[in-house]
Amino acid sequence: MRKLLIAILFTCAQIISVSAAELTAVQIYSDNVLLDLIKENKHLSQVVIDDCQLVQDIEARAVKSQMPSYQFLWGDMLAYGVCVKKDVPLGLHYMQASADQGLSEALEQMGRYYHVGKFVQVDINQAIMFLKESAALNNLKAQLRLADLYLAGHGSPLDFPQLYTQLHQSVTDDKKEHKVIAQHLAKLAQKMPDRVVNAASNGKY
Repeated sequence: MRKLLIAILFTCAQIISVSAAELTAVQIYSDNVLLDLIKENKHLSQVVIDDCQLVQDIEARAVKSQMPSYQFLWGDMLAYGVCVKKDVPLGLHYMQASADQGLSEALEQMGRYYHVGKFVQVDINQAIMFLKESAALNNLKAQLRLADLYLAGHGSPLDFPQLYTQLHQSVTDDKKEHKVIAQHLAKLAQKMPDRVVNAASNGKY
């Protein structure tokens, strides 16, 4: 009888322990943490890892508080149907709102979408507009994509020196990325007079 009682108490303790674990609330991400997740492209996977517990908090920070990082996250969640019903137009609305507030990752993503025709029709002029703003905020992905567009014959040659300066001053510890930057710089240099390249190298644009 005593053994049976001990077994029952042990089982009850396990159930209580499991229930307590299940009820553990996931803390909402700080703005800095979320920005780091976005930069590493882990923001959507983190929401899934957290069992979609933060959907209402994320929506509130995007819609009511209008925090650009959360507008970006909410927009992505809607566009890809992560933890919410898929709604591409509304998702793009919040991505655009985030870009309008100057979040470089949002600007880069909108530029990429207009470049490749993701969710929207291809519009190279719109792509360049978004990418230029993101590149000016030191977003390397935007700078490299913008260079690809310039080298493909799009955009104005008057903008080449500014992008050359940005790429010349870029910092990365990725060897492959470093090689790509060097290749883009060499190709851009071929499209500009030597004096302009020298000036751009010295950050005069």
